[in-house]
Amino acid sequence: MQSLMRDLLPALLIASDGSECPHSPESNAGQIEPSSLFAAPMREIWLEIGFGAGEHLAWQAENNPDVGLIGCEPYINGVASLLRHASDRDLSNIRILPDDVRPFLERLPDACLTRLFVLFPDPWPKRRHQERRIVQWETLATFSRLLKPGGELRLATDDPQYQRWMLIRATGRSDLIWLAQRPGDWKVRPDDWPETRYEAKAIKEGRSPAFLRFRKAA
Repeated sequence: MQSLMRDLLPALLIASDGSECPHSPESNAGQIEPSSLFAAPMREIWLEIGFGAGEHLAWQAENNPDVGLIGCEPYINGVASLLRHASDRDLSNIRILPDDVRPFLERLPDACLTRLFVLFPDPWPKRRHQERRIVQWETLATFSRLLKPGGELRLATDDPQYQRWMLIRATGRSDLIWLAQRPGDWKVRPDDWPETRYEAKAIKEGRSPAFLRFRKAA
């Protein structure tokens, strides 16, 4: 882990101030253009908030080599796990922000992302802690601002209470269209949504994940 953190992370790092080591982003009054974080031109930019052990982000990067994947994860073990994936699969189309994502989001321009993932975030089940949940009215407004028209927001949780919380807030926005038409549309993962170890653990322990997809209105 130490060698990956020393040798590979600097090439993929987005610093907490928004700068990226080898490819400094263009800035306009502190704004970060995410496409400038990548050395090669990218067809689209996708963002995953809280990538955990990195299985999903690495799979998406490997299967979409012309898409730039930005992953945000404050926990060092998760960052190290994603670095292992990047090294094993020779992934160059990922960038990593090992910090709180919210200040970074505020510096991104409107309509700069085509997909945004928040998969199995901490549900903070106690009522007094629910303000810590990443999915809030305010963050959904930010997600919508960042998504291009036709872009997709993907949310997942295995906590029934958090599922209701997500749905109330996301469907409360007229600019986010829930794509589910039947139960199978949110109980079954799409083919381009790989299983993670967290999901497998939840199923083994008897919890049923929900896979929620929303499209940004044109």
